[in-house]
Amino acid sequence: MAERSLRLAVFDCDGTLVDSLGAIAAAMARTFEAGGLPPPTPHQVQGVVGLPLLDAIGRIAPEGSDLERLRDGYAHAYRALIADPAMQEPLYEGALDALSALEEAGVLLGVATGKGRRGLTGVLERHGIRDRFVTLKTSDDGPGKPNPHMLIAAMEEAGTRPADTIMIGDTTFDIVMAANAGVASIGVTWGYHGAAELRAAGAAHLASAFADVAPAFERLTRGLDATG
Repeated sequence: MAERSLRLAVFDCDGTLVDSLGAIAAAMARTFEAGGLPPPTPHQVQGVVGLPLLDAIGRIAPEGSDLERLRDGYAHAYRALIADPAMQEPLYEGALDALSALEEAGVLLGVATGKGRRGLTGVLERHGIRDRFVTLKTSDDGPGKPNPHMLIAAMEEAGTRPADTIMIGDTTFDIVMAANAGVASIGVTWGYHGAAELRAAGAAHLASAFADVAPAFERLTRGLDATG
């Protein structure tokens, strides 16, 4: 009997594993105000979470803004906010159980995120889950979403094929990145982009709760329809 291929579940971080919008929006507001600019609304910030930081800021900053200065200011503001114990980036309900269910089925776990490596490592370590992931890909590793670079690199590091890999994310950037890498995707509806947007972007399945992620992963990697 042929040995089954390795399988890999790659998660986005912000809006998928952790609810970080409060910290991100607060850091953006501080950064823009320090630069004498009107702060973006949380809704505006929500729409760009997941993109590389410079791209995200470029979408919400007034024309002619010094984007690199804003990027550097944001990094400083975010680190200061996260150092405050009162500022939380909680895991979404059911995340730990979903990770365990996938691991028990022999699935490897990874992350592909628009966060920098320092930010990603910090949030995973705060929740005690850093060592559960065999591959971590961030904006420090090359072109960001929706470019497929991070996802392709994650598969290479884990030793998996596109047919045995699923991307799990809450934004259209995640879904399009997956499609660009030849990978099926699960769009999660508890994050920052809406269900209709995720479906239109090409998500093979929509999950409204973490309990649905592992079963959908099984169906998709067996080549079965997992619409929902």
